[in-house]
Amino acid sequence: MAGPMEQFVIKPIIPIEVGGVDLSFTNSSLYMLLAVVVSSLILGLCLTKRTLVPNVAQSFPECIYEFISGLIKENIGAEGLKYFSFIFCVFLFVAFGNLLGLFPYSFTFTSHLTAVGTLSLLALALNIFVGIKKKKWGWLRTFLPRGIPAVMSVLIIPIEIVSFLSKPFSLSVRLAANMTVGHVMLKIIAGFVVGLGAFGFVPLVFDALIVCFEMFISLLQAFIYTVLTCIYLSDAMHEH
Repeated sequence: MAGPMEQFVIKPIIPIEVGGVDLSFTNSSLYMLLAVVVSSLILGLCLTKRTLVPNVAQSFPECIYEFISGLIKENIGAEGLKYFSFIFCVFLFVAFGNLLGLFPYSFTFTSHLTAVGTLSLLALALNIFVGIKKKKWGWLRTFLPRGIPAVMSVLIIPIEIVSFLSKPFSLSVRLAANMTVGHVMLKIIAGFVVGLGAFGFVPLVFDALIVCFEMFISLLQAFIYTVLTCIYLSDAMHEH
């Protein structure tokens, strides 16, 4: 049987090389595209027949809308609703990326630091843009909070810069580590299903329970990722 780490190997589907740079369309790229397409299709189909009193299908996207709206108001404030589209898309992208990876023979792109790290860098870039737009040069106070003695600035500024730049790293590692560990456990226990033969039903039951637990973890990690994105954006918009 394949090793538990083989499921994380990125494989090219359409090899593309430009100027010595590998730009191949890979299994990771495919599942990123699927996460966007599937989430868009599901929400679109749920909203095909909109009524004043929502039916079950219409209630699904409306609940997600209210959920993300509530997160923004709670962590940023009402003025953060102007960035609703970005935060809404981040949640759906991460959530569907996590959930699609639970299907047999699928690929979990959220287990790779490169994929989620790029998304985190985009969130950091938005953080910087919003901070400069709102506070102008006062945004630099992020690295030297008010009330700090000038003599301490030599020590405080480097620490604050490192802390600020570590935000996308902390976002990425938390998500990627949780997705990786969960899928490794599933693969290892699945190996016992085959190895134990007639008694394979025991690890199979455990595997089924872990899949259910992983579905919860997938949504929880999307929630945590979205909340932290909101908190970092709030830091850029408000004085502390």
